[in-house]
Amino acid sequence: METESEPYVRLATLRQLHQVVAELNTARSLADTLQTVVDGIVRGLGYELACVNLVRPDGDLVVAAFAGDSAAEALITGRVGSRAAWERRLTMGEDWDGLRFIPHTEGWVLMEDDVPQWHTDGPDPRFLDEWHPEDRLYAPMYATGGELLGVISVDRPRNGRRPGAWGREALQMYAFQAAIAISNARLRANMQRALVRLEREQQALRASEESFRQAFEYAPSGMAIAEMGGDQHGRLLRTNDALCRLLGRPASVLRRYSFSDLVHPEDIGTLLRTSAEGGRAELRLGRRDGTYVWVSLRNSVVADAADGPRFLLTHVEDIEERKRHELQLAHRASHDSLTGLPNSAELRSRLGARLCRRPQSVRASAVEALDAAYEGRPEAGGAGEHGFPPDGQPHAPHAPHHGYDAGYPAAPAPGQAADAFDFPGAFPGSPDGPYDHHVHTVAPATDVDDGTKGLAVLFCDLDGFKSINDRFGHHTGDAVLIEVARRLTTCVRDGDTVARLGGDEFVVLADGLGAADAADLAVRLRNAIIPPIRVDGRAVRVGASFGIGWASCGMSADEVLRSADQRMYIEKRSRSKAHRRAG
Repeated sequence: METESEPYVRLATLRQLHQVVAELNTARSLADTLQTVVDGIVRGLGYELACVNLVRPDGDLVVAAFAGDSAAEALITGRVGSRAAWERRLTMGEDWDGLRFIPHTEGWVLMEDDVPQWHTDGPDPRFLDEWHPEDRLYAPMYATGGELLGVISVDRPRNGRRPGAWGREALQMYAFQAAIAISNARLRANMQRALVRLEREQQALRASEESFRQAFEYAPSGMAIAEMGGDQHGRLLRTNDALCRLLGRPASVLRRYSFSDLVHPEDIGTLLRTSAEGGRAELRLGRRDGTYVWVSLRNSVVADAADGPRFLLTHVEDIEERKRHELQLAHRASHDSLTGLPNSAELRSRLGARLCRRPQSVRASAVEALDAAYEGRPEAGGAGEHGFPPDGQPHAPHAPHHGYDAGYPAAPAPGQAADAFDFPGAFPGSPDGPYDHHVHTVAPATDVDDGTKGLAVLFCDLDGFKSINDRFGHHTGDAVLIEVARRLTTCVRDGDTVARLGGDEFVVLADGLGAADAADLAVRLRNAIIPPIRVDGRAVRVGASFGIGWASCGMSADEVLRSADQRMYIEKRSRSKAHRRAG
């Protein structure tokens, strides 16, 4: 009867084998493939337990997948057996045409080795081909070149018998197909790991078009691909939605530009200095509405294996909020927290930027200034016979750099002797060189107005402020200081500086003024302070005493402020207390 039913058994087994083999090719990852292998054995080949022992890179075998018993799966999955122990097992017992069967009568010697195993106790077989719980059946899996990939281990056939010839052949065919599926899955896994490693090393994208498109398009921050080399170098080829939203321009419009077309004019140098591979820069890009946004650019090269670098991948991150915080911190460090005016440190910095250590005589004639410019010039860079450099060509003068407020003109004010000529060999940043870029600041004569213009320093001290503070409290005093700061600021030009030195002392820096101009400015500022100031429904008044000092090269910032402070106290003492309170 058993012989007559064998064709039917074969047909049913073939159908099941075909189904489970087909499922091997649907698994995407190596882990899925291994689990599909053991699930297929339990579902299609008639065994209650199955596991896959996979060869690791170091040669040992790890239990990579288990099916049929959750307790056994939790016990041995992930455990490792040595290669030597496995080779011993694969040479023991009976060779069933590529399978290895170790009966329980021989397997007792394997109980103490390091191969992970799980079994249940049971009675001895009642007949010759009955399966014993300690029987072992292994199906080795080999790669195309004969290298061992792993071993399938099965246990507890559902019919309770050792597999016959057809059952062995089915398991062997399944192991062969499983080896192919595992090899393909491992190859795919290795390719994926290689792509990830290559992306990290080269900072480029090597994924498939679909995965790259999704990573690119749906990235939360801006990304762009630009052309490298050729006539279209730097032109944007592709931008994601985040970058389009950030710049307020559609992708079709951005493809007409490069980053050099969008960058702020002051940041073009920063962009050009940013390297293609691994380059980072912080700069401003133009929006469609004409405003600019601070961004951080990070570059990497998407390389072509044959032709070298082909495309530039740029990651664009919006750092507008961080830049705003940085500017706020810088502003707090250099400005008074109460009035918002530049503080003492910022005042000295701005004043010191206009001064050098070499005094300059305002009376120097043009000939004397020219002689001073050539005097002591180094021999290596000396002038020729007619006052030109050795090559015989005059050098174009550079525009002087004030290092002060942006509102001041580039050229020196009338009366400021610009005796420093720009020659090769000058030392930039050295205020003592006879031909540096510095334009000397000179003080006009105070006894007679000869038309000379200079940098006026008006030192202001409030009169009667202490009594307001003592009588009405610091809240009222702070309100008075804020209002005085506002009135002073509205009375000066855009390029002038109004600073709070501390307490009730203010300083005004006004460039390009003569002696009479400075006196008129002091009167206007005093008149602006005199009107009553209303605080919490109460009107209070303060006066102001002004001392006018002049900044001049050869003086330090502290010396200039001290001079103006002394003149202020002279002016304060020259008036009665009642007169000072009246302004």
